[in-house]
Amino acid sequence: QVQLVESGGGLVQAGGSLRLSCAASGRILSINAMYWHRQAPGKQRELVARISSGGITNYADSVKGRFTISRDNAKNTVYLQMNSLKPEDTAVYYCAAEIRTPVKTWYEDYWGQGTQVTVSS
Repeated sequence: QVQLVESGGGLVQAGGSLRLSCAASGRILSINAMYWHRQAPGKQRELVARISSGGITNYADSVKGRFTISRDNAKNTVYLQMNSLKPEDTAVYYCAAEIRTPVKTWYEDYWGQGTQVTVSS
């Protein structure tokens, strides 16, 4: 019953900015860590950013200083602010979250379906 819905992707020129959002809905008791991954054509999926339940963040070296992950626990939403975008940032971006529901005593991984980000040179 849990779903993650992403928004905010699109086409932007190099040097521009985008803000991605991902909202989780359904029968949610709690959310632990939340993530953003991306997959470019011909490349493996890679972890872009992670944020813990306590707000501790981790970033891939390629995006440090340019991207910021944040979360709004009241809205069950994770964000990815992307600044100074480069053509090599072009990829499908996926959100993910570790979520506990009323029918389980442990966290399970849930994924969104992805949103396209294209950066032109």
